[in-house]
Amino acid sequence: MSRAELAEAVCTWLWETTDTQYDLDGHYIAKLERGAVRWPGAAYRSGLRFVLNVATDNEIGFAPPPGAAGQLDLDLTSCSTIGLEDDVVDAGDESVALLALAEESNVGDLTVEQLHADIRRIAQNYLKVPTKPLFLRCRAIRDRAFRLLAGRQPPSQTRDLYAAAGWALTLLGWMSVDLGRPDIAESHTRTAWACAEAAGNDELRAWVRATQHTAAFWQDDFTRAARYAEDGLQYAAGTSALFLASVAAVDLARCGRIDDARDALHNAKHTRIKPGQTELGGPFLCTPERAEGIWSDAHLALGEAQYTLDHADQGVALFEAAPHALRNYGSERMVRLQQVKARLELGVLDGALEALGAVLATPTEYRVRPLIHRISEVAAITRTERYAEEPKARAMHEGIREFTRRPATTRGRLD
Repeated sequence: MSRAELAEAVCTWLWETTDTQYDLDGHYIAKLERGAVRWPGAAYRSGLRFVLNVATDNEIGFAPPPGAAGQLDLDLTSCSTIGLEDDVVDAGDESVALLALAEESNVGDLTVEQLHADIRRIAQNYLKVPTKPLFLRCRAIRDRAFRLLAGRQPPSQTRDLYAAAGWALTLLGWMSVDLGRPDIAESHTRTAWACAEAAGNDELRAWVRATQHTAAFWQDDFTRAARYAEDGLQYAAGTSALFLASVAAVDLARCGRIDDARDALHNAKHTRIKPGQTELGGPFLCTPERAEGIWSDAHLALGEAQYTLDHADQGVALFEAAPHALRNYGSERMVRLQQVKARLELGVLDGALEALGAVLATPTEYRVRPLIHRISEVAAITRTERYAEEPKARAMHEGIREFTRRPATTRGRLD
């Protein structure tokens, strides 16, 4: 395609995924080709990766300028929160303020088809395009749904509006966890639960509980996380059943309830999804590869490193076989870190280096807080007495330190 056609395709995709108008043109594409611009903005890089069907910036030839290092250490907030902290906090406060409205039986007479389409698009594009436009768009959908609820309409339309508001709130909750504020996520999910109740929507109830589980989990409150997961199972019908059954096993293992964890893991592995379920996608879809990653986490918590590695390897293989447009890179990165942990436990340093290299290629805008947390755990393992004198372990530790300080521009360069 020509430069102008490439620019138009990128702008069209960015408009469809973020509802933001960009002015990329053929002249700018020419600058990229000449190397006059070597590190375009995050939105343009995301659009070019999608249109050109590549997974990393490095494949297009992009590299950040020298000295673009940040100042983060392993235990600090991920780069994804830059410019969003006030918005995240304000959005949580606004959701609390809307709780009373969500619990009332207000009605309206407007269609919500477009609201649900917008929510689906945001969910499916999360962690594939820059987060901030999606976060702001999601908040706008939440607010519009509540404005419509102040009107009058048949009860069926009211339920649809509550469902739209509930899904938007649940997405805001999930994003808040990834942005390092699981406490703010709980503000969103309380109101989301009220919306799910008003809508009478069981699948929304299940994913609200899944998001509440996730918020509690990343606050190390595994007992409460397990309660949310187990309660959500009574509403789950689609892949939420697979997700909730699987994460319950992780929670129970981390609580020290080993027998219960093994029972839960057995049940998760034998969960069958009912056919014909409509899935929102993105974080609200538990594919077989995502489930494999969660099972690997459960086995790791049970002290079973070989089973951890078996499931993590299977999960990564399934992720790699998925089409680029449908591939959940956020979950895949977490599963790759399970590979690293298992191999470190088993003393297989070469394999651990290889698995870690793929994670270190993650663009800065997708280095969400849970990913930073997990990779910091890997760094801690490499500094234990067992690996104190191992050059490969030191290389891994230095690679992780570099990862938290500046964007990764090469894949797997750890030597």
